[in-house]
Amino acid sequence: MGSINNPARPKRVLVIGGGPTGLATLSNLLDLGKDVFERVELVERRDDVGGVWYLDPKPSELPPEQKSKPRWPSPSYPGLVGNVLPEFLSFRNAAFPEPPETPHQPFPTLKETHEYLRKFAEPYIRNGNIRLGHEVISVEELPDEAGWRVKLRDWSNGWNGEQRDEIWDAVVIAVGWYDNPVWPGTEGLDVLREKGVATHAKWWRGPEGCEGKRVLVIGNANSSNDVAAHLAAVAQAPVYRSIRRAAFPGFPSLPDERIEDVAPVRKYYISTPSNNKFDVELENGTLIKDLDRVIVGTGYRPFPAFIHVLSSTDTTKLTPVPLMSEEIKPHRIPSLHRHILYAPNPTLAFTGSTMAYTPFTVNDVASAWLALAWTGEIPYPSTIDGRLYFESERLKAIDDGRKEWAENLEKEGLHENRAVPSSLMQYSVLAAAEEDYAGGLREEVVKARPELGKSVEDGGYPLWNDERRVWRERTYPLKFAALKWARENHVKGGTEI
Repeated sequence: MGSINNPARPKRVLVIGGGPTGLATLSNLLDLGKDVFERVELVERRDDVGGVWYLDPKPSELPPEQKSKPRWPSPSYPGLVGNVLPEFLSFRNAAFPEPPETPHQPFPTLKETHEYLRKFAEPYIRNGNIRLGHEVISVEELPDEAGWRVKLRDWSNGWNGEQRDEIWDAVVIAVGWYDNPVWPGTEGLDVLREKGVATHAKWWRGPEGCEGKRVLVIGNANSSNDVAAHLAAVAQAPVYRSIRRAAFPGFPSLPDERIEDVAPVRKYYISTPSNNKFDVELENGTLIKDLDRVIVGTGYRPFPAFIHVLSSTDTTKLTPVPLMSEEIKPHRIPSLHRHILYAPNPTLAFTGSTMAYTPFTVNDVASAWLALAWTGEIPYPSTIDGRLYFESERLKAIDDGRKEWAENLEKEGLHENRAVPSSLMQYSVLAAAEEDYAGGLREEVVKARPELGKSVEDGGYPLWNDERRVWRERTYPLKFAALKWARENHVKGGTEI
């Protein structure tokens, strides 16, 4: 088995994924490891950087040579405006420009966010540190600590998917969430999916085609709220929004008499096979009849299925096995120290494996921590068991928190379904732990490189503490006010594409 008990010291590092997390990781590896790493590159399968913030052109707008190539559309949609203020989107030494709509609309649009990321990436693209149009097929751990075999297809510049293999000392995975939408296991939903009347918010591109239709939206987080608001203007009233509990304050939405909140769905029934209309039975016994569409906004999960590692249980097996499986309970990318280093072999790392309120800044400091761990400036446990301790403590904290949540709600006599812990109380969701987690990483980064403890204006990392949490939470009323201003002034937030 290729387990490593000594700290990893890679020289050649590959980053997979050109979204915000991958770009921050590439930048930190090149900057903080410039005297140690011999080669650092990033590969991105799409034809531009930006990840979720890069909205693909419509198929009709693609040039002929692009139409035959595979596409991996972002789950973003026209009209998307972010929920994070510019100061929480700014990478170190790269302030996010103040949106022009300020002060009424201080939240960057999809287009503004993509322009920021593209500008950040341009020097690395010019220097050859970023290769666009490179699809990773698999990452395989090699025996005897010999690195990682990365299999790619090259779709750039007319290569038409030519396959090639590369060997790297270390690999950073900066993808894994938005390819994997979460679907509820509600009875009857699979039938609606097969008939094409149930879709996930991942594929939402606007309300066209829903004019006059009876529509049900599942969930009340950011995407579901946006979808319901878009539908309200064109669909048959009311648009039903099925929710388990009141929305978390971080997901603000405007009251709308055309949107009716209803209980969770117990079962779906096809009522009129000839036109695919369906009924839903809610958990409170209510029946809603003759619906045309259901749009599911129940989020995503990390599942990078392309990673294969040497068995951690049978050291005689030298054939890599999938890192991910459906049997991992609770669901997570397994065996990660600090949500970053793969414990059995810390030359495999993950940035962006968690869901955070402020992912740009959290993953910026996390990738700085990784860079300095690999240069030897930040120590981490030297044994596998030591590196696995973080996971075991995190699992215990999540389990204890979920039990306490459920017990408190059940004591209040709430419906059994509502006593299921919120999706914010998951292993991969930082939620209330964000300040402690990012603050702890920052502390170690600054101990190794004191200059990174300067003010943000002077090129340092921000502080994560209770004051920052309070400052971040002011986002919620600001977002509500921005939504209200946009409605009153008939302003459509958007991509301007």
